[in-house]
Order: sequence, then structure tokens, then C-alpha cells
Amino acid sequence: MQRYGIIGCGMMGQEHLRNIALLESASVAAIFEPDAGMRAAAAALAPGARMVSSVADVLAVEEVNCLLITSPNYLHLAQLEEIAAIRPLPILCEKPLFTDPADAPRLAALRAAYPAPIWVAMEYRYMPPVAHLLREAGAATGGIKMLTIREHRFPFLAKVGDWNRFNRNSGGTLVEKCCHFFDLMRLVAGCDPVRVMASGGQAVNHLDEIYDGQRSDIWDHAYVIVDFQSGMRAMLELCMFAEGSRYQEEISAVGPLGKIECLVPGPGRFWPAHLGEAPVPKVIVSPRNPAGPVELDIPVDPALLAAGDHNGSTFYQHQGFARTVAGLQSPEVSLMDGWWAVAIGMAAQESAITGKAVDFAAAPYAPGAARP
Repeated sequence: MQRYGIIGCGMMGQEHLRNIALLESASVAAIFEPDAGMRAAAAALAPGARMVSSVADVLAVEEVNCLLITSPNYLHLAQLEEIAAIRPLPILCEKPLFTDPADAPRLAALRAAYPAPIWVAMEYRYMPPVAHLLREAGAATGGIKMLTIREHRFPFLAKVGDWNRFNRNSGGTLVEKCCHFFDLMRLVAGCDPVRVMASGGQAVNHLDEIYDGQRSDIWDHAYVIVDFQSGMRAMLELCMFAEGSRYQEEISAVGPLGKIECLVPGPGRFWPAHLGEAPVPKVIVSPRNPAGPVELDIPVDPALLAAGDHNGSTFYQHQGFARTVAGLQSPEVSLMDGWWAVAIGMAAQESAITGKAVDFAAAPYAPGAARP
């Protein structure tokens, strides 16, 4: 049985709490959340959990046998290091693993020494329409040559202390928001990236937002192109001022035999009530010969939709993590996977700022380059 200790329990942490409650053999033993409002909300969702005052206090609760980190991005690496020094346990850590390119050597050291499994939370892998595309893409395409991901969504939500309004805290939009998509690209490619080209910036959102005398610098749109070792090319189109869209994510994979797409709606709580029922996720397979698209609905269990904003994926992720805690499997999203996802985002931001392509062989924050 998983008896979770939870470190940070704001908006995303509370989604995890609702999904842990749906598991058959899991409970929450301890929660560390310093914000009073979020702590009260977490306590209401997990009334049996002990509310404690630090990471060390979570680790001191004897019945805790696994950990979930859902704190602000810039705290993740230091908290992983603190856990490693006190009581290493299996960890499910929300993305991103780190936010400062200079901290890559610290992550390398942690990876080399940590004795228990670390699973990096990449919910998009587990969304039912995305998982269906991943299973069927090889047969539908005959081998993916081009992968396109488009996310048209709502602006960043308000977070405690407005930490997500600044690149220094979040790692930047292409790390904070988009490492999910870079993880999908690398998963589909089955190999590592070689270079990134990007263009992005702040066009509409947060332009007039000032916090403690500092103007928000978080980006709201970008294009990113990633070349992989296999020759596969991938592209991300991000727009965070397009919440009027019917679908939030649209993913397309194309190869010599045809194309497969998935269409994923955004959180149901944001769907306008006057438009009726929220859209159902879809997968569309379009063979070249004989030509003719086939459209499939991929419905998601309503109980899972009600438990969070990620189309049921958080629940499925926890099911896999439970098997890892039980010693039945390795993490499906390894620390190396999480590291590469951050490195691609950092390279994309570097490219957008400099106007130059970034080669990973020369990127000091990429895996391999930063090993101690």
C-alpha cells in the first residue's frame, strides 16, 4: 500500500489528492504545505493526513513509504537533495526537475547517487487520446517522420505568491509549460534531440502585471522545432491566449503510410456552459492508400474528469507509480527523461533569445555535458 508524504499541496497537489483518493490501496499520511489557504484545502481533501511544517517532518512520519513533490518549480531540486540526505524513498516529482541551467551538475550528482526510484510526472503521456495515439502511431504512419503538437489554451493561472509570473521561478514558459510536450517528442522519436530552433515571447498576457515592483517576464507564445538523431522532426506551436478553442491540444504524427491525430479538450470546468456538453477527445487515422480518415471518440471516465484538469491522466500515472513503489516495475518516466524535457525547453528559450539554433552537443545543461 502506498502511504504518501506530500511536499507542496497547492492547485496541482490537490488534483493529486483527488486522484490518490480514487486508488484502491493508497492513502496520504503527511502533507507539508506552508500556505495557510492551500493547507486548509488540502486538509479538507485528505482529513486523515498529518499536516507538518517541513520536508524533514514529512520524512519523520514513519508510515510514509513514498513521496509526491508538487511544490513550486524552483524548489524541486533542493527538496530532492534534502530527501536524498535524510531518507531516500520512491518519489513522484512534478515537472520540471530544475529551473536554472547552471544546476544541471547537481541533478547529475543526484541521479548518480539516489538509491530509490524517481518518477517524473509527465501527465500528457497518460491522457487517454494521447496514449491511444502513442500505441497506434507506428502502425498508422509506418514510422513517424514528422510530429506536430499545437496547444492553444488559457493564460497561466494565479499561483501562491505569483511565483509562476517570473522566469527565474518557473524556468520559463518553454520549461514550465512545455517540457510535457518535449517529453512526448522524445518518447515518440525513441532517441535524443540534436538541435533546437525557436521563436517566442510575450505578446498579449501579463504585459501590465507588476509584483513587488517587478514586471512579469513570462512568455505566452512560441514556435519550437526539434531535430532528432533518427531524422524525425518535431514542432510545437504554443499560444496561451486562445482559450476560445474547441480543443486545447492537437497532436499530429505523419509517416510514409499515413497520419494519426488526437484532439484533446481543455479542462471541463473552463468549457462555457451555454455551449452544452464539453467536447469528447478524438483520434483520427488518415491512411494514404486507401485514402479516407477514420474518426474515433476516446471518452474519459467522468469520475476521472471530475478529479482534475488533465483528462484522467493523473490517475493513470499514479497507478503506474504504485507498481513502482511495490517493486513491480521501474519508473516509466525516468529522471533522465525529465532532465531531457527540461534541457529541450532551455535550449528552445536560448534559441528564441539569441535567434540561433542550439546544438545539444554544446549545451552545458543537457544530459552528458553536465555529469560530474
